[in-house]
Amino acid sequence: MSPALPALSVSLGLWQDRPSDEVLVTAIAADRLGYGELWIGEMATYDAFVLGAVIGERTERISLTLGPFAVAVRDPVMIAVGAASVAELVGRRVDVAIGSSSPVVVEQWHGRTQRRPAKALAESASALRSLLGGGRASIDGEVIHTNGFRLRTGAPNSELTIAAFGERAVRVAANHADRMVINLVTPASAGRLVSMLREATVDGPAPRVAAWVTAAVDPVPEAFEQLRRGLVPYLGVPGYAEMFREAGFSDIVDLANAGSHPKELLLAVPDELVRAVGLVGSVEEITERLGAYASAGVDEVALVPSSTDGDPGALHTLAALAAVTPSVSAVGTDDRSAELSSTELY
Repeated sequence: MSPALPALSVSLGLWQDRPSDEVLVTAIAADRLGYGELWIGEMATYDAFVLGAVIGERTERISLTLGPFAVAVRDPVMIAVGAASVAELVGRRVDVAIGSSSPVVVEQWHGRTQRRPAKALAESASALRSLLGGGRASIDGEVIHTNGFRLRTGAPNSELTIAAFGERAVRVAANHADRMVINLVTPASAGRLVSMLREATVDGPAPRVAAWVTAAVDPVPEAFEQLRRGLVPYLGVPGYAEMFREAGFSDIVDLANAGSHPKELLLAVPDELVRAVGLVGSVEEITERLGAYASAGVDEVALVPSSTDGDPGALHTLAALAAVTPSVSAVGTDDRSAELSSTELY
């Protein structure tokens, strides 16, 4: 008997080749179509707390998960104040995600030192548990130091999600998270990470597992181009490289490890690699693919929908997938496939 399909949520793509404010179209569409949760990350465009507040004002019901925030960049007090501010000002459930992020973001963009990332992740999680629950955090750790602060707003009592891929981060998630999120993984790799999490969990049930998975229903060529571009930075990264080799793309990994220029790598990435770590194709193909993630033990798939001129704001993809699992319930309409206008949603 096949397992039930994972719950579906939506994660803003923050695509660098699209207008930055198009994320508002995607967010409002996700709310109107009945998705229960919207992930609002932070990259090179908007501050996540500001964007979360604006989205909260322009939507009706969807809950918000802010982050993942890089714990080497944002300290626990900053994260707690931001999450509590959004929750109180928009009157919406707000959860929090944290992670280690990459050396490019931490060291090159922000000029911070990425010291003992797993320890920083664990200490940040411990502090946030107390702060988000309305208590004081007193931690004089190896990396994180905070003492005496307490929120003056109402405590958001946010659930804590930890982004993990390596063994140490997975252990931190097992000990500190309500939910672990994994990114850009094949179902086989997801299954190994789920097993690792369960083995690392000592007391009680293991945290839930969510996977960010890129998505494009009936994709136009521009969608493949966009999704290929997002894969290039990961091709030679330890852990990901091995996963791509296992999936049958050793030649691309060899190119990356040989120091090939990103433009050369982009041209070399085949559509099959995009499909291997994404939900790309017809609704029927994507539904089958969701079943593979469910079989791997993934509880929730956060759709990272492609947005192109052929599908601005990812409206077609979101509407087409809204009917795939019972976790999405249309709000205010009995026709989940009703056309949404990106112009109307701006």
